Amino acid sequence: MLANFFIGLREGLEAALIVGILVAYVTKIGEAKRIRIILAGVGAAILASIALAFGLNSAVETVPEGTSEIIAGASSALAVVFVTWMIFWMKSQSKQMGAALRSKVDASLTKSSFALFVIAFASVVREGFETAVFLWSAGKATNAGDNPVIGATLGLLVAATAGYLMFKGALRINITRFFKYTGAFLVLVSAGILAYAVKEFEEVLTLPLQAKTYDVSAILPKESPIESLLHGLVGFNAAPSILQTVVWFAYLIPVGYVFLKNSKVAAK
Repeated sequence: MLANFFIGLREGLEAALIVGILVAYVTKIGEAKRIRIILAGVGAAILASIALAFGLNSAVETVPEGTSEIIAGASSALAVVFVTWMIFWMKSQSKQMGAALRSKVDASLTKSSFALFVIAFASVVREGFETAVFLWSAGKATNAGDNPVIGATLGLLVAATAGYLMFKGALRINITRFFKYTGAFLVLVSAGILAYAVKEFEEVLTLPLQAKTYDVSAILPKESPIESLLHGLVGFNAAPSILQTVVWFAYLIPVGYVFLKNSKVAAK
């Protein structure tokens, strides 16, 4: 649940920052009456994201056996692509985000209220779609049942509260440091989800390197406290195949290296 809490917190805070920039700007230029349009766009984006999450779950539950594993594996791999892109995009665009959004708002005010609605919707729905796909995949990878929803909801509530307090000037957060640490954590989580995607493919496809890399299930039995904690946090597998292990390292090492290297450069 903790991993999903951080996912909800990070994505929620990104969305809160976007909404905060939009609301603060229209207020500053004397167009506070447009705030309700922004909030309508945000609400529509949230509903669209929830619909996607339910759609994914329904799709997997209603397809024939064998197909569900393919869908689960492909969705998990897609989720890793989304989140990896999001981590690096946020790092590269965070400084220009405010100016870009303000420019879009200026352009929309010369057109119609619907244009502002679209800006708010498009800005938030991307975060929502990424969160929905990633949480669904994380839930499948960790067999967490309702925990992904609970953890993510708590994270989103904390993010919404933090966003409101920042907007009111009652809370200051080092955003760069926050995204650096949560980004590093999500790289680790993503490696586990990608290994889970391979595991799903192995259920229905004949893939190479299916021998076990190691088996520590005797030391860390399934659903024991430590195994459950590691499995819930990073998708730990006590007996992974060689292919799962190779994929885990093949993602974690290069992506982690580039992320940490860019973080050091940005800190200078």
